Amino acid sequence: MTETLTEFAELTPRRRTLLGLIVHEYISNSEPVGSRCLVETYDLQFSPATVRNEMKKLEELGYLTHPHTSAGRIPTHMGYRYFVQHLLHEASLPTALQHTIRHQFFQIQQELDQWVRLSASVLARTARSAAITTMPRPIRTQFKHVELISLQPRTFLLVLVLSGGAVRQQLIALEDPWTQTELSRLSHELNERLTGLNWHQVRSLDSDSDPIARQITTLITEILYHEDERSDRIYRDGLTNVLQAPEFNERGKARRFVEVFEETSAIEPLIQEARQLPGVQVIIGGESPYDNLPDISLVLSRYGRPDQSTGILGVIGPIRMPYGRTISTVRFMSRLMSSLVANLYGTDTAISDASTPIDPQPAIND
Repeated sequence: MTETLTEFAELTPRRRTLLGLIVHEYISNSEPVGSRCLVETYDLQFSPATVRNEMKKLEELGYLTHPHTSAGRIPTHMGYRYFVQHLLHEASLPTALQHTIRHQFFQIQQELDQWVRLSASVLARTARSAAITTMPRPIRTQFKHVELISLQPRTFLLVLVLSGGAVRQQLIALEDPWTQTELSRLSHELNERLTGLNWHQVRSLDSDSDPIARQITTLITEILYHEDERSDRIYRDGLTNVLQAPEFNERGKARRFVEVFEETSAIEPLIQEARQLPGVQVIIGGESPYDNLPDISLVLSRYGRPDQSTGILGVIGPIRMPYGRTISTVRFMSRLMSSLVANLYGTDTAISDASTPIDPQPAIND
């Protein structure tokens, strides 16, 4: 993640400048960057020979590499990481674009599912990459309300409402007949005892003397537990944006990206980790412990209500990603979705940590 501690060799101001320009140039053109190109494009006040010597040193330090016999250099994973943490200048989205995006969301009625779907679409279009978004769900699911509805003398329907508004239903068979009056009384007792409790707290309560009450309490505990353990539903958009990138002309790399993007198991651990961390998180594939994601980067941020209900949104694309634009897009969308969720639940306690800058020393605008 962005905030992981990485040991970097100390770079001189000149080397910092050259590394930033090389990353910027390679992100823009996807071609190895040569010394003469840098001098001519950026009107540098030192010779190509000096630039070549500095590039060679940056390569020895692990920030650059050169493909095959090319004289030009490209950033390594370590070079991208240094760029993101120390050289990146992140500009806000243009005001007109912010207004356009907000208008799209306010045209939709207060339907969370539509907001989440739209956020993936807007992220993909604005960042010109692939995007993922999950529905917000409670940090720990809590009991909200239960109704026991008689269907037949020995069969009733359990309707369980969870924190966040999810509803779970289950049929329960009885050995002896129960009237609706008896079921309503039990519903009232359970609501008084369990409201606001999570699965661990429900399990810790003293056992009910009534076997039906014990059976229902055990079932409620299981439902709450499985809600906490379930995977987030992921909305995806923008795959074609990424597959047009030149690095994915190679069929094997394109197939690997599609697998990571479409298989929940590949990115679920990253989503769960991002749910626990503040701010925008940048994951650069190939870095330990993400060496199973070669040539892929993710920019993720949580959104929602702190300590209550959170989701994840972000961008996934090639490691040669325009990080400045991508991070500013993800940050803006996180703050917008947090505000929408807070308004939906009638509270102003939206997550604000997405406004925390990644690095306090911006220097290069990509």
